[in-house]
Amino acid sequence: MKILLVGSGGREHALAWRIDQSPSLTQMWVASGNAGTAQLATNLDISPENVDGLVEAAQSLKIDLLVVGPEQPLADGLVDRLDALGIPAFGPSQEAAQLEVSKGFARQVMAEAGVPGPEFKIFTDESLALDFLAKHARPTVVKADGLAAGKGVLICPDTASAVAAVKSCMSERVFGAAGDRVVIEELLTGPEVSVFGLTDGQRLSPLIAACDYKRAGEGDQGPNTGGMGSFAPPPLWNEALAQEVRETIMQPVIDAMNRRGQPYRGVLYAGLMLTPSGPKVLEFNCRFGDPETQVIVPLLEGDPLAAMLACAQGNLEPSSISWGGQSHVGVVLTSGGYPAQYQTGFEISGLDQPEADTLVFHAGTRQVLEEGKSRVVTSGGRVLVVVGRGNNLEEARQRAYSRAGDITFNQVYYRRDIGAGVAESPSDISSATWTSGSATPTG
Repeated sequence: MKILLVGSGGREHALAWRIDQSPSLTQMWVASGNAGTAQLATNLDISPENVDGLVEAAQSLKIDLLVVGPEQPLADGLVDRLDALGIPAFGPSQEAAQLEVSKGFARQVMAEAGVPGPEFKIFTDESLALDFLAKHARPTVVKADGLAAGKGVLICPDTASAVAAVKSCMSERVFGAAGDRVVIEELLTGPEVSVFGLTDGQRLSPLIAACDYKRAGEGDQGPNTGGMGSFAPPPLWNEALAQEVRETIMQPVIDAMNRRGQPYRGVLYAGLMLTPSGPKVLEFNCRFGDPETQVIVPLLEGDPLAAMLACAQGNLEPSSISWGGQSHVGVVLTSGGYPAQYQTGFEISGLDQPEADTLVFHAGTRQVLEEGKSRVVTSGGRVLVVVGRGNNLEEARQRAYSRAGDITFNQVYYRRDIGAGVAESPSDISSATWTSGSATPTG
């Protein structure tokens, strides 16, 4: 199979690394890729948001399967364009991608399907939203309805902060058109977990879970980011919980999308809060998460391309997909100053010093050639994800940090508490000691 993978971050390098192990692979291209994907495939100078360019490349290269990493090409209808040309794509259609593109749409689907979630209201009129807040004085979450690069979710402990959040979305338009409609939800508390399953629109694979860390600073301090680390599988993730999530959340949403005539194919990602009354949905995403992908893809057993193609063609055999149980911890190395202002173009040292049971996935990197010498330099805020694996989280964590310590570049920064303090064998969800670093919805 000839594969075109869309995206340029750490998620895409992890996917490329796993696809490269497939016995079905003949050749792979990545648009636009990074220095890591360049070691496995041919990078194409095509932006992931250039749908016309991606369609043209898929045709000219005679691609057998296109794999979509980020959400924007899905929201822009890339899969629909390819479907019209008879080119299989791993990812949902534009209509099905509304599960992520519109938080209001997702809540409506969940309500139809009877999926547990927070109480919510949807507003297109700022004055009505403010009136609602005046009458409901309690902690809330204010969400810009549309895509806002992971920044459109505002945690509001009191009415004043909720009012400010609504105004920033609707009148100040901090998130542009994404904030023209807002969703106001009750604030849930409990352990947060990301759950992933592959689906062909009807059938659903076994599920895998991971946890990520959003805040820039240790101890969950500082601004939200795209993710500073992750681990999988969480110690509290077990067969009983997986079955509950499957039966009450994932499969009902897949069935509801079918009833709407909008079958969902690809990977379905549910961000869940494990509340004292059971799992509740914070949000759905229509693609693999980042940096969760970097710790769950190494757990995927079997031929990844066969599974992705089966999802695209609507003939998935769920039993063909399974997940390993070894612990993985991923630490994100960032440019100093991220997620605010930061500098790039610094040479990265230590990449050629591999250690056993570790992986390094590139994100914001690029190769440069100067005086006949090739170097890898930083080109973004999140630069690398260093993954350690072990028989338990602490072993995986130690290996990840040992490897991270070998890698240097000017102004490198990473949290030192990824995977720390997580109970290995909690007695139950409600009483577990948990410091996943993301106890409230963060988008």
